[in-house]
Amino acid sequence: MQRSKAIVKKPAPSRRLPVAGPGNRKRGKPKAHPQPLRFQRTGKRRRRPFRPRIFSQAFQAGFRAGRKDAADYTVENEPNPIQALNRLWLRRANGVGRIGAGWRRYEEAAKGYVNGYFRGKRKPPRDWLMMPTGKSVAAIVTVMNEERTIGSVMSELKRLPLEEIYVIVNGSSDRSFEKAREHPSATVLFYPEPLGHDVGRAVGAKMAQSEILLFLDGDIQLSAERLLPFISAVDRGTDVALNDISPFLGLFYNRDQVTYMKQFLNVALGRNDLQANSMTAVPHALSRRAVETIGIASLMVPPKAQALAVHHGLQIRSACSVDVVRRNRVRNNNIGPMNHVAELIVGDHLEALKLIGDLKGERMAFADTMRKRSYAWR
Repeated sequence: MQRSKAIVKKPAPSRRLPVAGPGNRKRGKPKAHPQPLRFQRTGKRRRRPFRPRIFSQAFQAGFRAGRKDAADYTVENEPNPIQALNRLWLRRANGVGRIGAGWRRYEEAAKGYVNGYFRGKRKPPRDWLMMPTGKSVAAIVTVMNEERTIGSVMSELKRLPLEEIYVIVNGSSDRSFEKAREHPSATVLFYPEPLGHDVGRAVGAKMAQSEILLFLDGDIQLSAERLLPFISAVDRGTDVALNDISPFLGLFYNRDQVTYMKQFLNVALGRNDLQANSMTAVPHALSRRAVETIGIASLMVPPKAQALAVHHGLQIRSACSVDVVRRNRVRNNNIGPMNHVAELIVGDHLEALKLIGDLKGERMAFADTMRKRSYAWR
């Protein structure tokens, strides 16, 4: 008699992921743990642009100010609307845009406040940038054949609540004068003969009446955000706020003669900390006290002005690093070793050394403590 075979049902295969164990892993590899299945949504989700928290806080402060002013006041009715909004920013921001938190955070806070203010008034926002000072600020721009860049330079200056803007157009044969005249908020001075950047700055400083003077060149395009540290440095007590160009100069043995002279002058003045930073480079800012102390005429030779500032004990420091070395426009007279511009700047530093030698003695900051010279004259 044949026995019937028992029907054995095999279990259904498991849908679980295989788990690595002693029987199915290679020798020497660590034991793997099962990972949970992750599902991704197929539908596209609209995401809001990321904004730092400081932007949101400033936006709310500006929104409240805009709602409060919407009924009986608007900055657009003021003679200078951007300055009126800057006064509100300084009075109502309640420390949201503290400078000590870093310039990046301050910029976000200033932009957030402007956006929130106009949103509260139900008007389109502006690209204005609030300044961390209530003092009057003047921008002085020297221009010579800069029709391609002067428009963008002026557009960035219009974003700041400046009291005065002076454009010194000299020796230009292109449409630089017409381009500068397109901005009605600026006072444009035209000289048919070339004056040089330094003389143009002295002319602008003579006309300006503001408490802070900011110096720029028409061939270097800088955003308004890069100018704030220089204005803020003077607002907080600095008399001469220089551009720290040392990080962009490379190793010492690769530098040119002009850079050697800049650094040598600072060493001779006893200000090794300034390295190769000089008033010949833009942007830089001066206080009204500095202008009155060193005189307008000294600005025509920036190294002499810097030597006088050190001699009179003015506060001088490097406010910010802006790369103007690579942005400097290449011209026929500023390329090659010891070109015309290089010779001019080297001569300016020799004048400064002569001046400081007359004021502080032939050895300047280097005292002679070893020689007893009086014995040789007996």
